[in-house]
Amino acid sequence: MPRVVKHPDARRSELLDFAQALFFERGYERTTVSDIIEKAGVSKGGFYHHFASKEEMLEALAARLAQESVARFEDVLEAPGLGALARLNAFFARSRRMKIEDAPRLRAMFDVLFKPGNLILHHRINAAVIPVMVPVLAAIIAQGKAEGVFDVPEPKAAAGIVLQLNGGIRDAMARAIEAEGTPAAAAALDALESEARFLGIAMDRILGLPDGSIVAVEPGFIRAFMSAREE
Repeated sequence: MPRVVKHPDARRSELLDFAQALFFERGYERTTVSDIIEKAGVSKGGFYHHFASKEEMLEALAARLAQESVARFEDVLEAPGLGALARLNAFFARSRRMKIEDAPRLRAMFDVLFKPGNLILHHRINAAVIPVMVPVLAAIIAQGKAEGVFDVPEPKAAAGIVLQLNGGIRDAMARAIEAEGTPAAAAALDALESEARFLGIAMDRILGLPDGSIVAVEPGFIRAFMSAREE
């Protein structure tokens, strides 16, 4: 039987499929490049033709998951007659709902990304995700500027800052994860919730809104997310 030669993009996507399945099944740290190669049925050279390392593969996977997430916002982004502030709050509400739905898998990944030694990897993930999400938020902010609701000179720059702020609660998340199962756990969760609430206020001020206009986090969300585990 002749060997099937796949388009490089198709092979790369297939490798990401196998890696995603293994990362979610075994966890990122317990999955090796050899595991991915074996599951995908490719040679070592075939793997390294597409990815320089497991870390680079995780970065690419994060970008792909972000692109897939955008599709899940389509109804919010395209809903007719929705004002910019309502659209932005609907966007964040959908994001929270998606995080809860995917929480067990996300927690497994966060447990790795927020370890003290993985700061560089976390920044690489953010660097992959932000370019995907900036145009989405920028479009909503531009709508708000046109409506006279948001007082912001540059929607794209504002979107980038908002997303960077969202990633800025890394230290509080890391402390909460590290404190799990210890007497410091409750205080660490309180600190994480406080930082998440302040994120909403910071976004209000970036966009020229009264404090409390943007609902960045709802009561109980942080604890529901942090307590999620795969069975």
